[in-house]
Amino acid sequence: MPATKHRSGPSPAGPRPFRLWLEVLTAYAAPALTAGTAGVLTHQPDLTLAACTSIAGTSAAVALLVGTWLRHGGRPRPWTTALPRVALTVLLAIVTVGTAAGLGWFAAQWLPAHTPVPAASWLERLRIDLPVSAALATTIVTLRWRSTVKAPRTRPTPAAAPAAAGKTPENEGTR
Repeated sequence: MPATKHRSGPSPAGPRPFRLWLEVLTAYAAPALTAGTAGVLTHQPDLTLAACTSIAGTSAAVALLVGTWLRHGGRPRPWTTALPRVALTVLLAIVTVGTAAGLGWFAAQWLPAHTPVPAASWLERLRIDLPVSAALATTIVTLRWRSTVKAPRTRPTPAAAPAAAGKTPENEGTR
């Protein structure tokens, strides 16, 4: 039996390309299946319905918006590739979670008070469903996108350039 080689590094072809439509589809299907299954198993019809609407819908919408913004017409913004992966993810998650929390509050509080929309339990769920879905979708899409984009090369600083060439201020005058 021939021995097989085990490679722990990336595949020779590199990471798979970032396909926004696939990310959006996954962002919808994953929470719909997991939360929907939990709703069915725990006999919570409101969770089962929310899994396919507010939870999965929010995840797909956020994945589409964040993915589109990150791609920026095929040319990523320089600062999105210069920031460390975790810092970019945290920054975008804070923005999307804050926005989703504001929308959840708006839907749960403002709409029933100022429009003919009656107060309902599903509106209260939006306070939790929207931010959690936004956080998960943003994190997954940002990390996936960032893994497919090469970080820019950093140029050596002027102080580091002489040291890289073997010249330092200490030995500069000795030659």
